[in-house]
Amino acid sequence: MAISGSEECRVSDGGADENIIVNPEFDSGLDGWSGSGCKIELHDSLDDGKVLPVSGKYFVAATGRTDTWNGVMQDVTARLQRKMAYEVTATVRLSGANVSPCEVRATLAVQTADGRQQYIGVGKLQASDKDWAQLQGKFLLNSTVAKATIYIEGPQAGVDLLLDCLVVKHAQKAEPSPAPDFENLVYGANIIQNSNLDDGLNPWFPLGPCALAVGEGSPRVLPRMAQESLALDDEPLNGKHIHVTGRTQTWMGPAQIITDKLTLHATYQVSAWVRVAGNMNGAPQNINVALAVDSQWLNGGQVLARDERWYEIGGSFRVETKPASRVMVYVQGPDAGLDLMVAGFQVFPVDRKARAKHLRKLTDKVRKRDVVVKLTGADGGAVKKQGATEGDCGVEVRVRQTSNSFPLGACIMRTNMDNEDFVDFFTKHFNWAVFGNELKWYWTEPQRGQVSYADADDLLKLCCDNGMCVRGHCIFWEVDSMVQQWVKTLSTDDLSAAVKGRIDSLLTRYKGKFRHYDVNNEMLHGSFYQDKLGKDIRATMFKTASELDPDALLFVNDYNVEGMCDIRATPEAYIQQIIGLQEQGAPVGGVGLQGHVSNPVGPVIRSVLDRLAVLGLPLWFTELDVSAANEHVRADDLEVMLREAYAHPAVEGVMLWGFWELFMSRDDAHLVNAEGDINEAGRRLLQLKKEWLTHARGHADENGEFRFRGHHGAYTVDVITSTGKISQEFTVDKDDSPMVLDIKV
Repeated sequence: MAISGSEECRVSDGGADENIIVNPEFDSGLDGWSGSGCKIELHDSLDDGKVLPVSGKYFVAATGRTDTWNGVMQDVTARLQRKMAYEVTATVRLSGANVSPCEVRATLAVQTADGRQQYIGVGKLQASDKDWAQLQGKFLLNSTVAKATIYIEGPQAGVDLLLDCLVVKHAQKAEPSPAPDFENLVYGANIIQNSNLDDGLNPWFPLGPCALAVGEGSPRVLPRMAQESLALDDEPLNGKHIHVTGRTQTWMGPAQIITDKLTLHATYQVSAWVRVAGNMNGAPQNINVALAVDSQWLNGGQVLARDERWYEIGGSFRVETKPASRVMVYVQGPDAGLDLMVAGFQVFPVDRKARAKHLRKLTDKVRKRDVVVKLTGADGGAVKKQGATEGDCGVEVRVRQTSNSFPLGACIMRTNMDNEDFVDFFTKHFNWAVFGNELKWYWTEPQRGQVSYADADDLLKLCCDNGMCVRGHCIFWEVDSMVQQWVKTLSTDDLSAAVKGRIDSLLTRYKGKFRHYDVNNEMLHGSFYQDKLGKDIRATMFKTASELDPDALLFVNDYNVEGMCDIRATPEAYIQQIIGLQEQGAPVGGVGLQGHVSNPVGPVIRSVLDRLAVLGLPLWFTELDVSAANEHVRADDLEVMLREAYAHPAVEGVMLWGFWELFMSRDDAHLVNAEGDINEAGRRLLQLKKEWLTHARGHADENGEFRFRGHHGAYTVDVITSTGKISQEFTVDKDDSPMVLDIKV
């Protein structure tokens, strides 16, 4: 953001909020500062007085820059504390001839006590030569450091980088979010006016110069996802639809204003029947429900129409930051010239508590088993009565589940290992692990021939020492931007050899160590290796991996499939890809849904899981995170995803893509803040884990039997008789038949 002054850059008087930067406004010239690969100069003005300092009397210019990493730096080694969160504010600007806006970054370079080098991205923004702008960010040091230097860098070579001031101070803890007020919210009430078109087209209007008319012959039942949310079976529609003609742009379609119908932070489900008509020329058509929220665009759901049938479209949205002054919902997408039809349009707030109640019943069927604790005497006969009341034998039984066997894991990175608070939470609350970057090819071989598995080895040892299973993520990454530059420059023959060398090296080294591998990440969204090495390379990767480590389950892994918001990643496209691989002989063993979701709605998620379940392969959420600024909403989102996964018979595991603030790929997604405080989302996770443990107590009946139904996992049972206590550990595995546990007393 552009600024005209900067109170942020004033040095505090001391205490926890003291700025650790020496000479932050250059009042003492360049003391404490130096150039990183370039010269730095002190100025009180530039460009004939057009550029003036905004906080103190001076600013500094980094000149003679020949690379993006050149800039301004200061050594802060002695003034940083480990495991303390810091917030950074830098006032920056560009200077030079014909300068275009470009990125400026704050980076912390750290050498740890054991000699490892780390570069921590603190913050970035697009700066220009027109105004001063404030770059802001946060960081946390996990490790004890031998040296720490903060850099302001980033613009292209030849551009001068100006710094007016820099503040690095202890980050203030954010106040807990208030719980949203949904007291007056009517769940399930459609906020679309005249959805059934009984009042003609009122208050619908055409977006753009197209024509709307009421047509007949559309489906007469609600779409399935809406039925499930509203608990309605075969709710009748009247067969009317909006028919849009004269469309000359893809964005043209029917629209309605819904501004005063929305409640802040509420999650709204979108549901409709849609259809296209006209000459499609064999091209599938994207149909999208969109929302214009002031100047922001939200995706309410998408579907790919391959012919002129009616298609169900489903999705969700939420307005989070402030009440909007204008919200318009509209349907768009097909090519110009095609007619668009919309029927049974529903937008309604979802009742997540009612859905949770429903899922508890499904969970009882899917994740529990009947258990009979059968007590016998020393002679093998029924246990004798011991002062019992009528109907029991007087022996008390106490059952306590110590762990749930459902795989629930999290992402960890090498730097997190140095923070014992992180490791304690990680090992206490998760039973599976996945590495954030440390197994990826660009990490293990950033330069050709420079291979290092040191970070992965360290992480694997930590996990094995704590009895955790580990997923291998990932052998290859199909997206072009995620392929290291040296790989991109290889000839076809050299690339083929490099691919073989990578998979041989990785899977030979770690044979039997990783339970899963994501073989070629995000094949719905990228095609680097397929474009370079031909259509058979993907199947070859799977076959080779299976030969090298036959016990590992080999996964496809992709994003946006679960959200119904990406036409490249529809469930049908994923199924088609998997079947295609299998037809080529690829031993696909599992289906990975990354799960980077927003505003999740249970029936939409379950619809995707149901469709993918027809493959007969285990489904895993491999990188689950949810993002919401309000931590109560974030907690609700997380609960939706975990309950839907746990209640679905095809889902065999869930991995969270991090949980600790500043070590997540998305903002507002953490469960634990940077300094270790658990927020509402973290507490919700722990509540669910507690709910999914079974405890039972009572007396054995007159036949010496005690019955309960419990979650799969490890248990301890105590049997208390008149002569003492007998304890035994046992495991409840998944099975439809009751488990009988014989105990002699």
